[in-house]
Amino acid sequence: MSKSDSANECFLTGFNCAQAVFSTFSEELGLEKEKALKIASSFGAGMAHLDETCGAVTGAFMALGLKYGRFKVEDVAAKEKTYSLIREFTGRFVELHGSVKCTGLIGYNLSTEEGLKKATEEKRFRTHCPKYVEDAAKIVEDLLKN
Repeated sequence: MSKSDSANECFLTGFNCAQAVFSTFSEELGLEKEKALKIASSFGAGMAHLDETCGAVTGAFMALGLKYGRFKVEDVAAKEKTYSLIREFTGRFVELHGSVKCTGLIGYNLSTEEGLKKATEEKRFRTHCPKYVEDAAKIVEDLLKN
């Protein structure tokens, strides 16, 4: 099963978009899946319905950070590599979908009761988000190979 298929399966079973993307890569990067699911749990739906960055994107950022991120203050090269990969990821995701923010992707402001209600009624999380999860996982997988 591909990483994008695994991420989508995780999402469709009920985990949020950030959990789906991050946990798909966590074990191969040295982090238990359960811990990854917990860490990413507050990042779904535009960071807990705050109308911020899409959870599939933040899950991808966490996976790239787990692989390449700086853990020694003096390792500026790791910081710059991670930032470069995040910019590369973001450019590719925006090229595909036009935005990294939930409102731009879902079409409703999830931080409002009305926006969340409309998105839910129209099943936007089921009709839109699987593609974002899939594409985020594909881009991360490609970036991890290089």
